[in-house]
Amino acid sequence: MQIELYGTACCHLCDEAKAVLHRAGVMASYIDIADDDGLLEKYGIRIPVLRRVGSGAELGWPFDQAAVTRFLA
Repeated sequence: MQIELYGTACCHLCDEAKAVLHRAGVMASYIDIADDDGLLEKYGIRIPVLRRVGSGAELGWPFDQAAVTRFLA
């Protein structure tokens, strides 16, 4: 399953989300929304957002390790 984490540099919540994913043993591709005007418009006030690539399902912040595990089940 492919997982993406949408965020941007200097975002302390994004750093916290990365730590949650690390503790959960989840590997996610990091997508910096600042590089894309469309993503910035879509996710600008919602980051960090975890997204399942295949289904497009999204898990918005705040989330913890248990929420990530349920989201990926």
